[in-house]
Amino acid sequence: MATDAPIDLVVGLLSSLLTAITFIAVLWTVGGELVINAFGLTLAIPGYLVIAGLAYAAIITTSMMIVGRNLTCAVEGKNRAEAELRSVGAHLRESGEGAALLDGRTDGRRAIGLALEQVIARWLDLCWLFARMTLISQGSVTLTPVVGLILCAPKYLAGTMNLGEVVQAAGAFVMVQNAFNWITDNYARMADWTSSANRVASLLLALDQIDRSEQPTDPEIVGEIRSDEFTAQTRTVTPN
Repeated sequence: MATDAPIDLVVGLLSSLLTAITFIAVLWTVGGELVINAFGLTLAIPGYLVIAGLAYAAIITTSMMIVGRNLTCAVEGKNRAEAELRSVGAHLRESGEGAALLDGRTDGRRAIGLALEQVIARWLDLCWLFARMTLISQGSVTLTPVVGLILCAPKYLAGTMNLGEVVQAAGAFVMVQNAFNWITDNYARMADWTSSANRVASLLLALDQIDRSEQPTDPEIVGEIRSDEFTAQTRTVTPN
């Protein structure tokens, strides 16, 4: 997970960027500029559909990041709970029911029951987060075509855009939104990758600490080791 996911995410990001560049050009050309006459003033907004698309994507992405801000912690908690359940189960399987556990407890059923309750609790937290995130992502998928048509309605009513151009602009708006919503669509997967990468990093740090703790710190021992290494190298280099 920590090594495969980044490759897929980068490939998906590159595809989204190419799609966005292509359809932004279409949206800018077909949509044109929006002229607003109000209070005796005339305001022309060039490429207003592109600007509206960027603003809409920013709103959806911000909403997803706010709702899913605790997703990485929830995934890490779920992974820790599952690891604890596997550890307790493996120890029970090796030792048998009623044998002493790693922490000195003797009630094996109670220990594995508590571990299972933690797994269920962490999964429930994760499910509630996924439910709220799905509401935002699927709501965006449903509303995006409607928003595109609404944005084209003023020019269609003014007679500066025909029905075919409206449909084309709305379709390009949807494609641009699909490209801009890369973060929204992959937010859960990025959280999974972050959690996995953190666990791998913690493991590497723990291994480094073990290596440092096993190295001798006594100057006399270090000197003897270096002397032995020098003697071995000298015997290797010096011919018999």
